[in-house]
Amino acid sequence: MPDTPSSRRSATLEDIAREAGVSISTVSRALNDSPSVKRRTKQQIWQIARAHDYEFRASMPSGPIGADATLAVVVPAPQGRDGRLSDPFFLELLAGIAEAARERNADLIISHLSPRATGDLDYAMSTSRATGVIFIGQSSLHHEFNALAARDNRFVVWGAEFPDAQYCVIGSDNLAGGRRATAHLTRLGRRRIAFLGDSEAPEAEQRLRGYKQALEQAGIGFDDELVVPAHFEVHSAEAAIRSALARGLTFDAIFAASDLIAIGAIRALTRSGLRVPEDVSVVGYDNIPAARLVTPQLTTIDQDANLAGRMLVSKLIDKGDGPAISQRLETSLLIRESCGG
Repeated sequence: MPDTPSSRRSATLEDIAREAGVSISTVSRALNDSPSVKRRTKQQIWQIARAHDYEFRASMPSGPIGADATLAVVVPAPQGRDGRLSDPFFLELLAGIAEAARERNADLIISHLSPRATGDLDYAMSTSRATGVIFIGQSSLHHEFNALAARDNRFVVWGAEFPDAQYCVIGSDNLAGGRRATAHLTRLGRRRIAFLGDSEAPEAEQRLRGYKQALEQAGIGFDDELVVPAHFEVHSAEAAIRSALARGLTFDAIFAASDLIAIGAIRALTRSGLRVPEDVSVVGYDNIPAARLVTPQLTTIDQDANLAGRMLVSKLIDKGDGPAISQRLETSLLIRESCGG
């Protein structure tokens, strides 16, 4: 007999116990998150209950101290920036999420999971007790998120916006941000503008496309030698610029895919005897607190991490039964000392 929605909704504790191979009392304790049931057994029972649309979350504690909701933060396996919760921008984003969750009387859980494939996303959703899940970054899982959205819409993603996205994405306008940063450098008369970053990461790839658009609008030909790969960390960026200079690459400006990358570039330039901004102008992306503390102060593209965190929480808690609607944050150029004008 086919497994119809109505048959799934009629599942009983006995049905779940039979499928899980445990006693009815174990199922009851698991659905109430009793510490007497092993974590792996509870997750198996929660997964079966969700598969049968068994309403059990209302009978479970919402969180460790009785919150109205519990939100989980999950970071997909690293690709470029993704996976680095120590990144100052992500720390600001988490702070925005935490503040918004507290205002909504919701608890926040940072998951140990690091999804790499469709099965990992399904596991994260089906075994989570959380009211909703926030994924920080898409890594290479855009199509997998689309597939997941058809089965479960209790999640939102911070990341890059794709035209065919079937899930809710909150992210900055990376294309416009990259275009704005590069256009500013062209207006300063810079013509050999390097792009520094990991273009395989979805957000950085969109910033790279904005960079290319600004070059075209300024009548400057694109030179792929000026695309210098670097991970989203200071030491990687510093090493990338030192290597580029050592092999004779010349440039008079750098658009970095993040502020950390920009700071690493400035370190490499100054240690190589070049002046910023006199010899090389530098523009970053993110507007992390350190951007105002380095010398010279960093010109950057601002994306409001605090607002982003609040939007992620709101999309989960206020979405109702249907999927939440994606939203894109506007960016702005903050001109400081590192670009020279």
